Amino acid sequence: MKLNPLLGLMSLAALACDQGRQSPLSLPSQTRDSAGIRIVENERPPDGSRLPWRIGPEPAVSIGAVEGDEPYMLDGAIDATRLSDGRIVVANVGTQELRVFDAAGMYLATWGGQGEGPGEFTGLWQVEPWPGDSILAWSAPRFGISVFDARGTYARTFRLAHDEATSPMERFWPQSTTRDGAILAAHRPEAADTVVVQLRDGDGGIRSSFGTHPGSEPYIHYEGDRSILFWKIFGRQPVWAPWGDLTVVATTDRYELRAFGTGGSLSRIVRRGHVPDSPTETDVEAFVEWQIGRSRRSSESERAASRRRYRNVPVAEHFPAFESILADARDHLWVEEYELPQEEGPGTLWTVFDPEGRALGFVETPEGLWIHEIGEDHILGRALDELNVEYVQVWTLERF
Repeated sequence: MKLNPLLGLMSLAALACDQGRQSPLSLPSQTRDSAGIRIVENERPPDGSRLPWRIGPEPAVSIGAVEGDEPYMLDGAIDATRLSDGRIVVANVGTQELRVFDAAGMYLATWGGQGEGPGEFTGLWQVEPWPGDSILAWSAPRFGISVFDARGTYARTFRLAHDEATSPMERFWPQSTTRDGAILAAHRPEAADTVVVQLRDGDGGIRSSFGTHPGSEPYIHYEGDRSILFWKIFGRQPVWAPWGDLTVVATTDRYELRAFGTGGSLSRIVRRGHVPDSPTETDVEAFVEWQIGRSRRSSESERAASRRRYRNVPVAEHFPAFESILADARDHLWVEEYELPQEEGPGTLWTVFDPEGRALGFVETPEGLWIHEIGEDHILGRALDELNVEYVQVWTLERF
């Protein structure tokens, strides 16, 4: 086992007053209980430091092709999951199919397809693991949740329970699954500044609720009788993710991760040292140009109109504290460091926390890899090449 020589010095620096027990790789932290809620305070990992974990220098498996057999030519491979035997199930939105590949990336089968019949999709959106090596796949706009067994046999479709009078935009939408067979669902109307997060059972009924939380920060620009929806520049975003037996609900404007138990009560608060940094006028201008540049079909007059409208959009006082969160198969919580969207670095930096909420250190994943899931010894994600050809990739992950 490879050990970091700094760890001994870090352990000596740990405070004795009500100090949480340190795992072999953890940084100095303090743990205390307050009204039944465990609060874990962590230091920020040193700049330039990395955990001694290794991610392969190139993908171990790469599914996708510029030319070749049709199953390998991915089109809108928006999500993927890996079964216990190594098979990879890809949600290929362009064809409304679940494409299945073996552990080496060889095509095996197609499940589902375009249509409104049993096991078919009209707006495939996500695929998630389900107990017993089954999978769930859901689609818009009705968000029907379809169940397939490990052989690809369609079992049933259900929806999250809701009042029939509620408009689709006001309903709860499925987000992810938990290890014990629950569905994490969120109520996030487009122009609202709050979000409600719940656990739903395997039939779509309410199991528990984590209450109302701050959402994104909308701004509505009016031009005569026309309204255009914007969001505060560098404004907060709500994030959520299953984490072992807990569910994390947080906002990106502060480095505080609030974890709730299955019954809906707040169980743990995890914080990490963070020094807020304020955006400059140059940062704002670059952000606006990046946003406008994403709409490649816009004419120059349309781009000029967008710049004019952006002048009225409020700007957050500080950059976000982090970008996103994801839990791995060992119940480590990965928190993505914030990076300006117009900037490209050599990789994506994450702070990894152990199952108790103690910070272990930084891990860097390949730049441009959109991560779907992190297993015991692999990372599964999506990447694009310089021609915007899609690839679903498996990268090896060694933990020391």
